[in-house]
Amino acid sequence: MKTLIEMRKVTKDFLQGDEVNHVLKETNFRAEEGEFVAVIGPSGSGKSTFLTILGGLQSPTTGQVLIDGEPFSQIPNKGRSRIRFEKIGFVLQMSNLIPFLTVKEQFLLYNKIKRNSPDKKRMDELFSRLGIGKLQNKFPSSLSGGERQRVAIAKALYHGPSVVLADEPTASLDTVRAYEVVELLAKETKAEKKATIMVTHDERLVGFCDRVYEIVDGVMRERVGFAKQE
Repeated sequence: MKTLIEMRKVTKDFLQGDEVNHVLKETNFRAEEGEFVAVIGPSGSGKSTFLTILGGLQSPTTGQVLIDGEPFSQIPNKGRSRIRFEKIGFVLQMSNLIPFLTVKEQFLLYNKIKRNSPDKKRMDELFSRLGIGKLQNKFPSSLSGGERQRVAIAKALYHGPSVVLADEPTASLDTVRAYEVVELLAKETKAEKKATIMVTHDERLVGFCDRVYEIVDGVMRERVGFAKQE
């Protein structure tokens, strides 16, 4: 299978006074098409740093990130923004929907920024698959938490990214809705042949994933003997 995103010998250090804080120690990571990967760890372990470097929101101290085989992390910020806009979809804890736009308008905003025509066929397909067609004229404030996350997933997939990064996407949901959202992420990852990386602290959700990594004190290791839920 094709590797869609990869970290090679990535580290991240921060200077705190006179001390260097090694937030992320040397890390190698990859995710392939159709693969749903979980990254777990306690608060302060380096999960957020890992995800922001993977998404090009900050640069590593050493090493590099590649997307579709293209060097990503070491290029100027303007170039990273372009690649991020085209090749990465984000699903965040609070859905990150714009409050004054309807569900449909959330999608049209991408085309407005890109200065191209809306892909109505693609939009209708996602609305149907994710069960949000009846929501398209509603504002985020009128949606349930689960509905907002469904919209966020569809929005992340709309422009056909290679990679989806999900940052604690179920933290604001109850158990039933959390399972629904993660199961949907897993299903869409396979259907769309994306690589999805989910950062979470919730051990109950990792059974939907193909592989699981753990970060403790900046050290990342793949969980050995992991059994995926069937």
